[in-house]
Amino acid sequence: MRHGKKNNHLSRKKGHRRALLMNLSNALILHKRINTTLAKAKALRVHIEPLITKGKSNTMHNRRVVFSYLQDKESIKELFGPIAEKVANRPGGYLRILKTGFRRGDGAEMAMIEFVDFNTTYVTPGKDGSDAKKKRTRRGGKKAESAVAATSGAPVETKAAEKASSEEE
Repeated sequence: MRHGKKNNHLSRKKGHRRALLMNLSNALILHKRINTTLAKAKALRVHIEPLITKGKSNTMHNRRVVFSYLQDKESIKELFGPIAEKVANRPGGYLRILKTGFRRGDGAEMAMIEFVDFNTTYVTPGKDGSDAKKKRTRRGGKKAESAVAATSGAPVETKAAEKASSEEE
C-alpha cells in the first residue's frame, strides 16, 4: 500500500532525483516546452508549479527560495520576467502534459510538457479581452420569439409593445 507516499521516486535516490528535477525545470523554463517520459513530466509538474506561483510575486525572498531549487540565474530571470507576466492572472494550472506515444527503444510512455500560456495554438481568445466571442447558451429568449414568428408568419408582439398599445386605447 502506498498510503501518504506523495512523490514518485523515479527509481532514483534523493540527490539524483533532485538534480534531475532541477535540470528538467531549467530546461522547461528556458525552452517553454520539453519532451520527456510521462512519469518524469508528472513529477516535474508537481515540482515546478509552486515555483511558478512564487515567481508571480517578485520579492527577494521568493527569488532566493526559487534559486535554491533551480540554481540557475538565467532561469530565475526568465521565471520572474516573461513567465510571471503571462501567468499573472492564472490561479494555477500553468503546465499542460500531452501524451505523445511510446518510445521505440524501451516502450516508455512519452509526453510533452509545456506552459499553457506560451502555446498560441491552444490559447483561447477572449481571456485577455481580445476577439471575444459571446458564449452561446441554450436558454430561451429572443430566439424563441423570432422562431415562433417565422413559423406562424404573423408578427410577434412583445409584452412591452402590448402594454404600450393597451395604454394608448
